[in-house]
Amino acid sequence: MDIDIEHMMESSTLPGSSDGSNPNSSSLVSRVRKLLFRRMLVGIKDGRFFLGMFHCIDKQGNIILQDAVEYRSTRRSSPSPMEQRCLGLILIPSSCRTSCHVDCSIEEQLSLLKFQE
Repeated sequence: MDIDIEHMMESSTLPGSSDGSNPNSSSLVSRVRKLLFRRMLVGIKDGRFFLGMFHCIDKQGNIILQDAVEYRSTRRSSPSPMEQRCLGLILIPSSCRTSCHVDCSIEEQLSLLKFQE
């Protein structure tokens, strides 16, 4: 499932959202809470990808992943075109991020499709 983190963050910075008086902010918080501890794949501008458990996001859109693994393309002629290394807890700045995908079940995907109709 693709998620639009930028849209969520822009909406959460509306006037009144810092004190919880914006009704839209509570909806956004509950949507982000549903992402907690799910596997998330984040792509960044230099072509690398990070796969880890979603831990948190701040108002600026920076994402923290737990138990993250970095995947990067190798230009050498090796059997595996991707190298990987374990990183642990990492922060991915919003300025570097190009994509963000969350792992979810088929049932959740179908329920989201019904919701959009």
